[in-house]
Amino acid sequence: MLFYRAALDLSRSTLAFVAGLVRDHRDRIGSRWRVLGPDRQALLVLVHLRRNDTFARLAAAFGIGTATAHRYVTEVVALLADLAPGLREAMRIAQRKAYVILDGTLAPIDRLSGANDRLYYSGKHHRHGVNIQFLTDPHGRLIWASPILPGSVHDLTAARTHGIIDALTHRAIACYADKAYVGAGGAIGTPYKRGKSRKLGKRKKPFNRHHAKVRALGEQGAATLKGWHILRKARCSPGRLTATVQAILTLHHQAR
Repeated sequence: MLFYRAALDLSRSTLAFVAGLVRDHRDRIGSRWRVLGPDRQALLVLVHLRRNDTFARLAAAFGIGTATAHRYVTEVVALLADLAPGLREAMRIAQRKAYVILDGTLAPIDRLSGANDRLYYSGKHHRHGVNIQFLTDPHGRLIWASPILPGSVHDLTAARTHGIIDALTHRAIACYADKAYVGAGGAIGTPYKRGKSRKLGKRKKPFNRHHAKVRALGEQGAATLKGWHILRKARCSPGRLTATVQAILTLHHQAR
């Protein structure tokens, strides 16, 4: 077997932050000696999330068993997820912004066996995945990401399910969103749709161009999430991905 070293495009402060969480958790539960120290366990988790390495590959690279690698990753992902900002905190952040941008993205997953296979199939993207809603500030910086829903769920339905529309409207926070959210009402501003004539009026065209220009920055939120390769093609059960998304959100806010 051949081995090689590889760089991870994350800062040392991120590693120190995760290692600190691990160290505090071990002290809190009175954990005894482990095969990997806090720094190494933190690095193990970051490699898994950033590079989407399998547990078998992680185990070989870190000199531990596959089950141990799985247990170490699950433990730290849960610690990180607990620190992620919820919707209420996200609204407090959003209130300090001129406006926010709402969008959704599909995180691909493997096909599932049984009835859930159809549930997680997105007709829009023609692949299986989970729906993630997110909010960004006017500069495209990620503010909040939602728990996951099956890929077949429409963006507007997902936004309503998570209470995003009501939360933004209640606080009168201006929000830009694409045509998937037409009909949301409240504080959600969407572009005009073409009518039966398939043409837009002279006033509507400039509005749509401006709207698209603003929304384009919001796509950086999806890029931020997908920068963690675990969300490019997750191999785990969809039920575990909410914690993964929330862990990534915590890491993103910590790095800012």
